[in-house]
Amino acid sequence: MKAVLTQNLSKTYTGSKNAVDHIEFSLEQGEVFGFLGPNGAGKTTTIKLLCGMLAPSEGSCRVFDLDPAQNPEKLHQLSGVITEHAQMYDHLTGLENLVFYGTLFGVNAAECEKRANVLLERLGLVDAQDRKLAAYSTGMRQRLSLARAMIHSPRILFLDEPTSGLDPESAQNVNSLIRELSVDGTTIFLCTHQLRYAQEICTTYGLIDEGTLLATGNIQRLRAMVFSGVVVHVKASRMPDGLVYQKTGEHTYDITVNSEDEIPPIVKGIVEAGGNIYHISTHRMSLEEIYFSLIDRRKAGKEGENDE
Repeated sequence: MKAVLTQNLSKTYTGSKNAVDHIEFSLEQGEVFGFLGPNGAGKTTTIKLLCGMLAPSEGSCRVFDLDPAQNPEKLHQLSGVITEHAQMYDHLTGLENLVFYGTLFGVNAAECEKRANVLLERLGLVDAQDRKLAAYSTGMRQRLSLARAMIHSPRILFLDEPTSGLDPESAQNVNSLIRELSVDGTTIFLCTHQLRYAQEICTTYGLIDEGTLLATGNIQRLRAMVFSGVVVHVKASRMPDGLVYQKTGEHTYDITVNSEDEIPPIVKGIVEAGGNIYHISTHRMSLEEIYFSLIDRRKAGKEGENDE
């Protein structure tokens, strides 16, 4: 059973273009899926469709074989959601908020308090658990929101910018928790426009722009869609004749190869030509570079269609 499955999924708001335009992808249980794109790309609309807050205009989606639009109550029992702006009760303490939300999911109060204590400890909120939420900082609210989303041990977590507003130590704690949950089988659906952050924590990705899903897969698959080779950075006193390279600075060069197996002969050739090597390293396309390459490719395709 897939954790998430979408088929031809679309959402059109009245009087506007498709916010989500016929997207298809699937997720296995335990994946940390980064759903990436700029503001307005369709990320939030997709989450609302997957959580049953919106009904599709076309196509379908299923979460653990449940249709969100037809079974929102059952879906909410096995999912947790946090948004960039956490909404909880200011007049309740941190602990009271967690116990309250846990009981809404059918967990008894004693078990809620037990789970809450573990989460508060894990997220560095023990000292603030008896304070009213009104006294919490933005970062503390964000961490409590994550604890609230996890209080009923969901099978899938929908996270919208989960480290927004957090200091580096708190963000590291949240990231560690996300990895641990994934290892334990929880599926993470993480929306962000921070591509470098996503590359650090996610195992698979979906790249979306203007409602169109550009690509899905792990980093190796995405790289292969754009450029399958490796760029070798070299700093050497001289380069051998016949070697194809691009000079990038004084005694620095970039060489494109198909695989790392080609690097030893390059090194040998430089040395045999009398060159001294001061630095050599490889560079593979980052997620950010892949994303903008796909965006540029899509724009070029649209311009080509307009010219016809």
